Amino acid sequence: MSNRAGCVAAGHLAGLLAGLLIVLAAPGVAQASSVGAARAAACTASAGPYQKQVEKHLGLPVDGQQSTADCEAIAAFQREHGIEPADGTADLHTYRAVMWQQALAEGGAIKGCPDTDGVVVCIDENRQVLWVEDAGRVAFEPVPARTGKPGYGTRTGWFEIFERVEEFWSDLYDGPMPFAQFFSGGQALHASYRPIFEDPGSHGCVNLRYDDAKALWGKLKLGDEVYVWGTRTGD
Repeated sequence: MSNRAGCVAAGHLAGLLAGLLIVLAAPGVAQASSVGAARAAACTASAGPYQKQVEKHLGLPVDGQQSTADCEAIAAFQREHGIEPADGTADLHTYRAVMWQQALAEGGAIKGCPDTDGVVVCIDENRQVLWVEDAGRVAFEPVPARTGKPGYGTRTGWFEIFERVEEFWSDLYDGPMPFAQFFSGGQALHASYRPIFEDPGSHGCVNLRYDDAKALWGKLKLGDEVYVWGTRTGD
């Protein structure tokens, strides 16, 4: 190849590269490329321990195998519910969010809490959800909850709310317990500032998201019953 021919080929290649850079610099293309790269980077996780359960809930093919589409759908679900890292792994934290969503979908048909003539706070430790029934009807829809970690288990059985303190401070654990409603010794329903689905569990209290605890505060009174059953999975 002559020097001239080589120069022409190099010039042509330079032109192609310049054109490519211009295209990639276009806002829409650059953004799409960036989003695509971010998704590819975030969704390389393998199947998690709750893969099939999460796939079923999200309407994905239930095969227990992690595909890119599965990973992206799970990661989107995690972002929606504030689960970190939102990497597409079907882990226990994600499964807890799924269990809450399923309880919510059951509506008035939700099971597990004995019917009474009055108000009862229903706390299902198996699914880590809380709701309220009034004369057997759901009066406060299921919300995610976090019960006691190993060694600090939330007591199970029947209780009554015996004290309510809107702005309580725990001297024992040196921390706030907004909208605290005590039902068994030092164990209370109260707001938590931590992400609700994460570990570890509480020191025995029933933690709720701030807005849920605030709404529950307006629904209950002294003497209302509390029924706790099941076992928390995880730390």
